[in-house]
Order: sequence, then structure tokens, then C-alpha cells
Amino acid sequence: MYNTHTDIWVAGAFAAIVVDFFVYPVDTLKTRIQSPEYEKVFKDAQTRAIKRDVLFRGLYQGVWSVVFSTIPSSGAFFTTYEAIKSTLHGSSTRSTKNGNPQDYYSKSQTGIRLPFTHSLPSPIINAIASSSAEAVSCFMLTPAEVLKQNAQMVQSGQRHSGQYADVSAMRQVLARFKGHPWKLWNGYFALLGRNLPSTAIQFPLFEYIRSRVVEKYRRRKAAGLSLDNSDRASRTKETLIERAGLTGFSASISGSVAAIITTPIDVIKTRVMLSASEAAPEESRVAEKQKEVRGSKQKGTWAVGKQIFRDEGVRGLFRGGAIRSVWTAVSLSLYLGLYEGGRLYLENRRRRLEQED
Repeated sequence: MYNTHTDIWVAGAFAAIVVDFFVYPVDTLKTRIQSPEYEKVFKDAQTRAIKRDVLFRGLYQGVWSVVFSTIPSSGAFFTTYEAIKSTLHGSSTRSTKNGNPQDYYSKSQTGIRLPFTHSLPSPIINAIASSSAEAVSCFMLTPAEVLKQNAQMVQSGQRHSGQYADVSAMRQVLARFKGHPWKLWNGYFALLGRNLPSTAIQFPLFEYIRSRVVEKYRRRKAAGLSLDNSDRASRTKETLIERAGLTGFSASISGSVAAIITTPIDVIKTRVMLSASEAAPEESRVAEKQKEVRGSKQKGTWAVGKQIFRDEGVRGLFRGGAIRSVWTAVSLSLYLGLYEGGRLYLENRRRRLEQED
């Protein structure tokens, strides 16, 4: 592998930033639909019609908190994922020859050596690698998610409409956390609880679909080239567009399946994070005391889920599921497609530089 950790970090961060700007408006709509204030704020009290001017206003509110956290979180995810996956595959007993431990040591592409072998199947290895990477990434991403989702719910007035809506919303949200910044990590376990099952489903399924799609594509390509072998080596070489396209197609399928399954966890996560800013520093002392009493009885993730089910039923737990499925399919397709394309570009660039030297 010609990719360094820096290459992986750069490719992952670039892909994440592009996707953030592309799909952020859809994510804002999902957050507002899943909010407990959706019926009150975004629907007319008499006609029950959706207030489109309110629902679709300020769709980029809070985007910069996500962009600034994307570079470290996405880079950490992919470097951790690739390192663990490569190390576990390299120490697999299926990779050894004649039982010699040095054989599997030499197969690790990360330089990390495990003092044992194992016989874990590839889906389990991919699930372990992706789950570990997600735990690291979520710790960096949680503050940005809390700021983002609270900013998405701020109702921008006429005075702060248009290009100033995002700045105004973020200032209001930051003011709420000024006196208690630790609350920015409120919802870490809810975010991890949503992302771990989703990631554990996505990546093994993604790797399986991609391997099948690539294998089928190469067989068809080889069959098409069987009549003309004059330039077979160069024509069968995988191109940048082919690798990114096949990866994106596989990611869209795995992402949509995982999104539908994990929608209830996503709804709970949204409610928990939106409640993180309830205690504002500008509240009166009496209100603060009341908040402290309620804080001792603050509901956890499981309690929030039970309340949603009791008040809104199964439909409430799957609120926003359709839009989340489409959003995840598109975003993950772009994300992993751009990531693989960026990796291949940096890999080819590194090969050329080594050949020139």
C-alpha cells in the first residue's frame, strides 16, 4: 500500500468537507422533523399545514461547527479503521505459511505487529475496526453535533435572515454553553449508540458488496478484452473513476440499509442533544434552582426512548427515517467514493514520485 497515514487523513477530511456542505440542508430538515417541537413550531396550529417558510429557513445554520470538527474526526476515523483492519488481517491464521509467525508479521501494512494469530472472518474484522474507529471519531465529533443540532433549531428572524442567519444562530447557541462547556459532550453515548450499530452494519456490508461488485466488474471487463490482448495490461488497470464509482455504489446500498435499521437510535440521539442546551447561563437564579432539581432527574437515553414510544408510538421512533435513508445513501456514497478516489490519486502520485527518484 502506497498510502501513508497523512494520505488517509487528507483523503478522509477532503471527502467529509465536501459531503458536509452538500448534504447539510437535508440533515437540518431531518433534525427539525425529529425534534419534539416539530408539531408546535413547524406546523400551523389550526390547519396543521407545514410552515414551509419556517421549516426551510436557515438550512445551513451551524454548518461551520461541523466543518471545523470534520478534519480531525474523519481523519481519525479512517486512520484508525485502516490500521486496525490491516493489522487484524495481517495477523490472521489464514495468512500464515507453515505456521511461521514471521509470515503474518510481514503482511501487516501498518507496521504494527500482534503477538498472536486469529481466525476471525473478514466481516468480524471489519466490524471491530469500524466500531473502534467510530468510538474515537465520535469523541471529537460530539461537541460539533451538539452545537449543530441546537443551531439548526434556532428560529432566525427578519433581522438575522439570509447570510447572517448562520452566524446569529451559532452565537446564540455558544452563549448557552458559555457557563458549562462540558455539556458539549452531552449525548456522546447517544451518538456512539447510534453510530456504532450503524457503522458495524455499514462497513462489513459495504466491504462485502464492494468485493462482489468489483469482482463482477473485472470479470466483465476481462471478458470484453479477451478478443484484443494487444494492450491488455494497461486496459485492465483500475482507473480513478472506476474505483470511486464502484465504491460509491456499494456505499449507497449499505448506507441506506443501515440508516433504516438505526433510525430509532438516531431519533433518541437527536432528542438528547437538543436537551443539552436547556440550562442557559442567562436564566434567573430561581430558574437555575429549578433546573438543578430537574437535572437530578434528567432522563437518560433509555428513558428518552421509552417516552418517545409512549407518547408517539413506533411511528415516532422512525420519524425522519425516509429522509435519513436517502440522505445517508447519497452522503455515504459521496463520502466513501471521494475518499477512495482521493486515496488512489495520492497513491498514484506517490508511485510517480518514487519512480522519478
